[in-house]
Amino acid sequence: MSAAPIGAAEAWTAILATVAHAFTRPGFGVFVDLVHGWVLTPGRRTVTRIIGVVDADGRRAHDAYHRLIRDGAWKMAELWQALAVRVVEQLCPAGQPVAIDLDDTLLHKAGRRIEGAGVFRDALRSTRNRVVHALGLNLVVVTVRVTPPWGGMPVGLPVNARVRRKDRDATTLDLAREMLTELTGWLPDRSFQLACDGAYASLCGADLERVQVTSRIRRDAAVFELTPPRTGRRGRPRTKGDRLAPLPALANAASGWTRVTFDQRGTTVDRLVWSRPLLWYGVARDTPLLLVIVRDPDGRQPDDFFITTDTDAEPAAVAAHYAGRWTIEVVYRDAKQHLGAEDPQTWKRQGPERAAALALWIHAAVWLWYIPTFGARRSWTPTPWYPNKTTPSFADALAALRRLLWHQRITAVCSAAPLPTKIIRPLIDTLARAA
Repeated sequence: MSAAPIGAAEAWTAILATVAHAFTRPGFGVFVDLVHGWVLTPGRRTVTRIIGVVDADGRRAHDAYHRLIRDGAWKMAELWQALAVRVVEQLCPAGQPVAIDLDDTLLHKAGRRIEGAGVFRDALRSTRNRVVHALGLNLVVVTVRVTPPWGGMPVGLPVNARVRRKDRDATTLDLAREMLTELTGWLPDRSFQLACDGAYASLCGADLERVQVTSRIRRDAAVFELTPPRTGRRGRPRTKGDRLAPLPALANAASGWTRVTFDQRGTTVDRLVWSRPLLWYGVARDTPLLLVIVRDPDGRQPDDFFITTDTDAEPAAVAAHYAGRWTIEVVYRDAKQHLGAEDPQTWKRQGPERAAALALWIHAAVWLWYIPTFGARRSWTPTPWYPNKTTPSFADALAALRRLLWHQRITAVCSAAPLPTKIIRPLIDTLARAA
């Protein structure tokens, strides 16, 4: 097991310090303990279990932790802004568009009166023929997609999130536009390449500043030729050309396919691509968009249809960019399984939304600490059943941070003489994996 590199503790402290301005001084102390407890707590991340790990001696009133989440005088937007700026500055190459992904997920909840919760479609349990609904928080999330130094599949870091509430008029699309507008305001010198699934395809017509949108397009979409030039005749000029054939028919009639290879989530794939500009008048009016059709040369998979506002993009780049959207699904899995995003039992006022957002914020903070600190250096011990593992998972990054925090906590209460390595290392490794 590799020890944490020199400066690892300072790097983690610096990440937390970037949000100190959002809290009062006592409130920031509670926040730091809450984050450390969230990382270290084994099992369910309820607030009371977190308190049992970081404040078992009762240094503070136990309700201080509950109040910070439920009613504290701080704004989640300030935490997101500080994190987003640091993520882009440290992990995204300068001069290149920032790759971002957008989607929503359901955080399951149980209880009669949970602020902001509602009954929504459960994407994980639903199938094409059967829709399953469940009670929970419908969370719309924006992530920054980062290419890690070890290569392979990209990594997603959440940089903004909103809860869609059924008792308010804002839809998931409205929340998405709000978050994207915030993100471009926080980073005025950067441009963005957004990938989102078909539920957010109408963002192609949202006229987002410095954001190019790539999405799936529905197969029955009404698409048209580009707006024809004016004829000089009297009367209202045409705003769209002739209607095109349905997309599957358009693909079947297409010729001149180009064979390309591109990176699909860390794996090189071979595909045929075909593209053309058109109008999706019902979504983007007379704004030209680029249709990209991707075909499996072996015929094993059905054709994929993508639409993008970046009309100068290479078709292979569009396909690769959309394929990378899968990183946001990995974020949801990791936040739920390894950080217990669904666990905090806070029900009132701002509590449920803040707790959900904090789980995602901590997820991004862990990666933001791990990637520059370890780079391509291995932080785990190879196992007999997985001896050729070369890339870390979020669980590895989280274990590395736990190891650091447990080492600090244990050595802080030990005698001046250092503990023998044969004792301290197995103990900390076990604690790091316990959660």
